[in-house]
Amino acid sequence: MKITVITPTYNREKLLSKLYESIVDNSNYGGEIEWLIIDDGSKDNTKKMVDKWKEEKKIEIKYEFQENQGKMNAINHMVPYATGDLIIECDSDDFFTKDAFSIIEQTWNKNKERKDIYAFCFLKYDTKGNNMGKNFSKQETTMFDLYFKEGEDGEKALVFFGNIRKHYQYQIERNEKFSTEARMHHKMDENYKIVTVNEPIMICEYQQEGYTKNIAKQFKENPYGYYEYFKEILQREFKGIRFSKRLYVIKHYILFSYLTKQYKTINIKEVKNKVLYFMLLLPGIIKTKLKYKGK
Repeated sequence: MKITVITPTYNREKLLSKLYESIVDNSNYGGEIEWLIIDDGSKDNTKKMVDKWKEEKKIEIKYEFQENQGKMNAINHMVPYATGDLIIECDSDDFFTKDAFSIIEQTWNKNKERKDIYAFCFLKYDTKGNNMGKNFSKQETTMFDLYFKEGEDGEKALVFFGNIRKHYQYQIERNEKFSTEARMHHKMDENYKIVTVNEPIMICEYQQEGYTKNIAKQFKENPYGYYEYFKEILQREFKGIRFSKRLYVIKHYILFSYLTKQYKTINIKEVKNKVLYFMLLLPGIIKTKLKYKGK
């Protein structure tokens, strides 16, 4: 079994060392490892540091540089170069637990012949040892059901089957630099499932300038991708979806339909959702105007 780790990075010279060390620590799991680093226009010494690691020859490393195009474009660029049976997308502020690859290998050995799953889904912890979400309640599910029907709100670590992952890309709208990963996951859900494992394989150390901490900025700069994401959800059947999630989707659909100036076009399938949309439309527009005024 071979594992490909893909890491998009931008001026994260000081953080990459911890990720590198964690991959090296996992290099004795019994299989092969390759680390694909896509540098999204860094101005620091990232390349010089990676060149030093390549000279050490502890693990196989491939490095690519591109002018700044955003995380999702960077990953899209690198996925075709992956040669692993499994592909893990690992941000530069994340790193692996000491037994991560052994846990992944055990899961692979149990499921490698299956044709109906596209990924293993593991727990993700913060640096204080806290679960960044909830434990899984089902052994098999989809990413959509996990977050919209099973009550998950936190972060998870996905390990993709390489041969399936290569058939999908993150969808970028109008040259934006970011799109939610969930949009691609939901496409994959249409044909496959995920196997869940209640063990952590990844540790996250959020940075002040990271995507998650600056979500409002991401919303403002990348509204079209988010608009398409919530529009696609509202084309689904909502049976089994929690009411809180129904509200979440409609509120955000209003937010992004206003930011993209498409709030006069209604792309909603279910009557109940249409009623909620019209009830929340005016308050939603007013709130959006106040929140993004002058930004």
